[in-house]
Amino acid sequence: MAKRTYSCGLEASLDVVGGKWKPIVLWQLSAGPRRFGELRRLVAGISEKMLIQQLREMQADGIVAREDFREIPPRVEYSLTEFGVSLREALRPLCEWGGEHMGRIGAARDRADEGTSPLGSRCGADYNEAGAAGSATAKGHGV
Repeated sequence: MAKRTYSCGLEASLDVVGGKWKPIVLWQLSAGPRRFGELRRLVAGISEKMLIQQLREMQADGIVAREDFREIPPRVEYSLTEFGVSLREALRPLCEWGGEHMGRIGAARDRADEGTSPLGSRCGADYNEAGAAGSATAKGHGV
């Protein structure tokens, strides 16, 4: 297997914590060890299959530790490793930023869903006027 290389630290970070669920699972593990069923209830909207997949990936990346107590009924707990705690600390400012701007982000997403976002309208107009080949760059709106 080829060694994975990254062009920057952000790319490496997103490879570990990218996706919708991993940051939320990581955050729920911040309070301490959690059993699978507890995580399933805390992470609203995640399927059992997806939670299993995310926990396995996080375990493979060294972010999460899994402890099987070998009891009947089965008891397994997940917790953050030291590496996972360092990632949690790196995500703290992002969480704070999201908390400060939650209303604005939600309103922008709602507008985009309704098709009234200024950017969405402009892009749609560019597409309609210029056809599939038309772009903001072609119309002098370079990025």
